[in-house]
Amino acid sequence: QADALLEQMSKSPDYIALAYHVDYWDYIGWPDTFGAKANSDRQRDYAASWGSSRIFTPQLVVNGVKGVVASRKKEVEGAVTATGLNLPITLTPTADMLEVNIEGDDGMEEAVVWLISFIDRAEVDIERGENEGKRIAYTQIVTGRQAVGMWDPDSGAHFKLPLTEVLTDTSNGAV
Repeated sequence: QADALLEQMSKSPDYIALAYHVDYWDYIGWPDTFGAKANSDRQRDYAASWGSSRIFTPQLVVNGVKGVVASRKKEVEGAVTATGLNLPITLTPTADMLEVNIEGDDGMEEAVVWLISFIDRAEVDIERGENEGKRIAYTQIVTGRQAVGMWDPDSGAHFKLPLTEVLTDTSNGAV
């Protein structure tokens, strides 16, 4: 199952696993509690960048360059291996700041650095559809996305963020 595989991947220090819930199934009467139009649009944009109009769930987008069926473990592992991105990131918290250091890599292009807020885990009662009556645990649920700077392939990125702006309420698992 895709949710279980995402949770497993999120526990590894080798991955940044995030769930961007979509809203395009809302029309059939069972909206995703965390679904957002922006996430559906982002998925369409990824597909278009690969020359495709095909989007589906559960889809796992790996490093922005490949989409695979997220419940097929071997397919996911193959995509991760084929599109691996080894870019060391160091986060150093102090009393009131978070220092971010991302090394350069001259084989890549300039990129935006995003601050992503997410909920570690939430259990949702499904009221309609094929999973009606079930309680499903979702993990790594993206709740916000904000550009915080640019990464340069020659010099990398180095900046500080005020912790009061980075941290969210952690009582519900959000980071």
